[in-house]
Amino acid sequence: MTRRGGPLVVVGDAFLDIDLDGTSERLAPDAPVPVVQDVAEHVRAGGAGLAATLAADLEPGAIVLVAPVAGDEHAARLRAALPGLVRLVPLPATGETVRKVRVRSGGRPIVRIDHGDARAAPGPVPGDVAAALASAGAILVSDYGRGTTAHPGMRELLGRLAREIPVVWDPHPAGAPPVPGVRVATPNQREARGFAAALPAAATAGERAPGELERAAADAAALVAEWETAGIAVTMAERGALLSVGEDVPRVVPVPPAAAPPTGAPPDPCGAGDCFAATVALALRDGALLGDAVAAGVERASAFVATGCATPRRPGARDAWDVVRRTRERGGTVVATGGCFDLLHAGHVELLRQARALGDCLVVCLNSDASVRALKGPGRPLVAQDDRVRVLAALDSVDTVMVFEEETPVRMIERLRPDVWVKGGDYSAAEMPETAVVRRLGGETVLLPYLAGRSTTRIVERAAVRTREDAR
Repeated sequence: MTRRGGPLVVVGDAFLDIDLDGTSERLAPDAPVPVVQDVAEHVRAGGAGLAATLAADLEPGAIVLVAPVAGDEHAARLRAALPGLVRLVPLPATGETVRKVRVRSGGRPIVRIDHGDARAAPGPVPGDVAAALASAGAILVSDYGRGTTAHPGMRELLGRLAREIPVVWDPHPAGAPPVPGVRVATPNQREARGFAAALPAAATAGERAPGELERAAADAAALVAEWETAGIAVTMAERGALLSVGEDVPRVVPVPPAAAPPTGAPPDPCGAGDCFAATVALALRDGALLGDAVAAGVERASAFVATGCATPRRPGARDAWDVVRRTRERGGTVVATGGCFDLLHAGHVELLRQARALGDCLVVCLNSDASVRALKGPGRPLVAQDDRVRVLAALDSVDTVMVFEEETPVRMIERLRPDVWVKGGDYSAAEMPETAVVRRLGGETVLLPYLAGRSTTRIVERAAVRTREDAR
């Protein structure tokens, strides 16, 4: 992919999400409602603020957020809730900062209480907002129905920029429609049905009652024509997403099989749509084709929900820090190993199986592409790091994968503090720089036997010999 210049700029309505998490073991004596006690408050940016936060989790560079910000004390909490990589460029606002307060017991929502009515104020677009938009490599419009997308000046700017850079529009039933020229709009299935149902009858699909996918495809095709977008990606929860570019056959992107929800409380889908849209926008900014960007969005959003809304940094990888934390909380043993794992072969698979049997979770520390090149030469790796992550994470023996940039995993070991560090038997423990670090941290290093004759280098050499023989 060719990376475009400029940051991702998120435009939309930002507010405060406040979760009051506690426990409930009895009903109130004066009404049949649960009594929630031992309450802890968790504050985060919501709406477009959440979309910007998720984009910052996925992108090592800065993210710009353009949103109406009121002048009350709650706005200060909203600013403080944004991560450091998000630069806020405020739009003038009227009213009080919106707060959405959810009371939860045991992770399950009981009630939501909404406060505030802040909206984008009328008037010209400030110069710093126009400059931020002009600097964008891509724009994500995160509409939450509070006036930003209906602002005439913003619409005029977004319409002009949509002809030059990718614009992803996450619509809202109470918001304004996308401006013409948007690369893709991302309604969920219910929203797409509502938007399409409001169109003239001739623009929607036929008289026969369609199935779920057929209905979504017809709605998406109608919206492509009505909104003059290059595509519509309808998100369908556990069924993935459907991408339509108009009259052509739609593309369905299913949820990856590995994206299974965690045990315990049912997964909370809050934020999955923002994660999807942010991933699509970043992929398009970096030059991805629309279908590939939507596939990346489905994978990341699915993993986001499956891992309890902890954003995965790379495709197919679960959050290693969360895996390690949970393992240690239940008194388990953390096992880790490292390597390039280029062209995964039977020796790798057996090593990982044996390593996992030594403890309660296995973390694979994977050399990045740059790290492999430094170790193996300019012709390696043969398989890019994101694909190596995907393959490793699909193995039953591997709990999580983390990528490191250095030539050795010493810095990552210092952070992970594994109880057991494993390497293949073709190494000597004395010659590995990891050995002293693991020992200093209170862990132990273990060498496991490799299957004889299996190595990526030998596979490559045999393939080269056969290629030369075939060429004679």
